Amino acid sequence: MASPRLGTFCCPTRDAATQLALGFQPRAFHGLCLGSGALRLALGLLQLRPGRLPAGPGIASASPATSARGPASVRIVRAATACDLLGCLGIVVRSVVWLGFPSFVDDISAVNRTDVWPAVFCMGSALWIQLLYSSCFWWLFCYAVDAYLVIQRSAGQSTILLYHLMTWGLAALLSVEGALMLYYPSVARCERGLEHAIPHYITTYLPLLLVLVGNPILFRKTVTAVASLLKGRQGIYTENERRMGAMISTRFFKIMLVFIVCWFSNVINESLLFYLEMQADINSSSLKQVRNAAKTTWFMMGILNPAQGFLLSLAFYGWTGCRLTLPGPSKEIQWDSMTTSATEGAPPSPGGPHEPGEGPTPKKELPGGTHTSDEALSLLSEGSDGSTIEIHIASGSRGGKEADSLLKVRGDP
Repeated sequence: MASPRLGTFCCPTRDAATQLALGFQPRAFHGLCLGSGALRLALGLLQLRPGRLPAGPGIASASPATSARGPASVRIVRAATACDLLGCLGIVVRSVVWLGFPSFVDDISAVNRTDVWPAVFCMGSALWIQLLYSSCFWWLFCYAVDAYLVIQRSAGQSTILLYHLMTWGLAALLSVEGALMLYYPSVARCERGLEHAIPHYITTYLPLLLVLVGNPILFRKTVTAVASLLKGRQGIYTENERRMGAMISTRFFKIMLVFIVCWFSNVINESLLFYLEMQADINSSSLKQVRNAAKTTWFMMGILNPAQGFLLSLAFYGWTGCRLTLPGPSKEIQWDSMTTSATEGAPPSPGGPHEPGEGPTPKKELPGGTHTSDEALSLLSEGSDGSTIEIHIASGSRGGKEADSLLKVRGDP
């Protein structure tokens, strides 16, 4: 469970709201975190079984320069998954120590402590969890930015380096700055005023709120741009284009749904605890419902936060681990994406079929680099609904260059 309250717990003098949350059934809470985190790690490893298809197999043939290291969107998803996995591992380790070594944990609350290692472990594990989950949030924001830039044809190979600098740099800067403000001038005095705690809370929730607010806006703009791009391919909006647009829109919806389900309880819980901190007596009978709501959302965080990584993998790829049923038959959707027939829908030629030496009826090429749009659409829709979108580009020369693209949607093997 990722919360700035984990960092304030390392302070011997805590505010009443933090003590309310962390002191409510601590063994049951950490047991819940341990179970949820271990289940996420197990299911995450199961998702890495050979059943999963490599991301974007058709992209290699469309763009050899990109295939060597994978497109940016795939690498962003992998980085976000790795951050979530390591952050969940930090939750599991912290819960194991809390459950297995209660005397070690009790030393954290000692005011005149002589052993510094309990405080070091508390601060280190809290900073580890905050840093990794903040990085995961920044990577998810970069995914939304990259999806929009790909459709606008503004993304290049250099953008992934910019994403790395932005993600790790901002995550490290905000996490370290928040921790320094919280623990300054010493751990023994860190919670004696809200001026120490508020910057820590802001640096924790800033990337989370950025994804909650910014990603839906970027996804909406991307879906609108996809619809315009699909209509411009042949001048009409056929069932194939409509299905492609719906697939991309559904994928974005699943990503945001998982994120809101897993993290909105954190926003509610922090709002309730902050409200309690503003009260003169949080134990008054008039605040009973608020206290109960804060305790309920606190336990919800312990379940939902570690589950984010596995649920996001379902949103991106579908279930690809243990398959107990045989895959269904492949289904192909074909259309000419780079060319439009000049005689489409015309009656057959009076001369009958072409002779073997004759070429097909000439087709008009669409301006504007449809090869790029094909690759962009494949990156956005790849893996959606448990399917793999492949784009195969075949070129030849017969009185000039002619290219056809095939969009094939097939189920997971």
